[in-house]
Amino acid sequence: MSHERTLTGITTTGTPHIGNYVGAIRPAITMSHAENVISFYFLADYHALVKNRDPKVLKKSTLEIAAAWLALGLDTDKSIFYRQSDIPEIFELTWILTCMTAKGLMNRAHSYKASVALNENSATKDPDQGISMGLYNYPILMAADILMFNADKVPVGKDQIQHLEMTRDIAARYNHYYGEHFVLPKAIIDEKLSVLPGLDGQKMSKSYNNTIPLFLPEKKLRKMIMKIKTNSQEPGEPKDADSSTLFEFYKAFANEVEVEDMRKQYVQGIAWGEMKNILFEKINSELLEPRKHYEELLQKPQHIEKILQEGAKKAREYSVPFLQEIRKAIGFGLLG
Repeated sequence: MSHERTLTGITTTGTPHIGNYVGAIRPAITMSHAENVISFYFLADYHALVKNRDPKVLKKSTLEIAAAWLALGLDTDKSIFYRQSDIPEIFELTWILTCMTAKGLMNRAHSYKASVALNENSATKDPDQGISMGLYNYPILMAADILMFNADKVPVGKDQIQHLEMTRDIAARYNHYYGEHFVLPKAIIDEKLSVLPGLDGQKMSKSYNNTIPLFLPEKKLRKMIMKIKTNSQEPGEPKDADSSTLFEFYKAFANEVEVEDMRKQYVQGIAWGEMKNILFEKINSELLEPRKHYEELLQKPQHIEKILQEGAKKAREYSVPFLQEIRKAIGFGLLG
């Protein structure tokens, strides 16, 4: 029986937060336990260069994110866990795909269009102000990440669907010219998982400075949860669970029976302070053991490095021969 391939990456641009855990890390690790699946997980450190110019921040983030995945139960014997920058074949493939990609396709990328719109509404009126080719070509590097390992399925948030569609377009264009070498990947979206809100009710994002770091000590975690924005309704007043940031958090950590029970408590007018305490206990209980493991791993960077090097070796068992196949298809190689 052939094995299905899944691939997940997380950009090394800071300390992982609870939104990363709920939206990407936890479902990806769950998927890796399925039978007949080969799972690829990578630290997207080259992607991080689009926003980061501080080498110390990049190195620290790489360590913290690797430690987070390992602490949360990633089985590196069963899966392939590697650092993007350790797989040189990805970057040769990126140039090959760049030459196959229509500029018009990149012009339509949401992140690029958003940056242009922001500039056009600014005082300078220069649409290209501060926009690097890294930002512009970001979807091509993402396509290379996916196509290098011919991933069948890629778990993504709804905001990443366009990148998967672009990857399929680029792969299909290559296949048209050089033969069927690339699988057209499918985006996997867990409809039960909405984008987790931040402290202010907006999407949890480092850009909004509203995140809750994943492995905060207990006291700091409780303090952050107490800061989550609520309305001015008093205890005893019926409350709307579906418009509550606290309830969105609770749904991400509770089972179906607990969620329905909490919905009833909202109707009965649960106090915001009580709800925050319940939420803290629920999140803290899930993260208690992983937090301890995470703190231990941070003190063992050489151990993490060894795991990543072993993962890169396994990944290159796929990427090296496949790139040779790609090179041959486009006409590179010995002349006689």
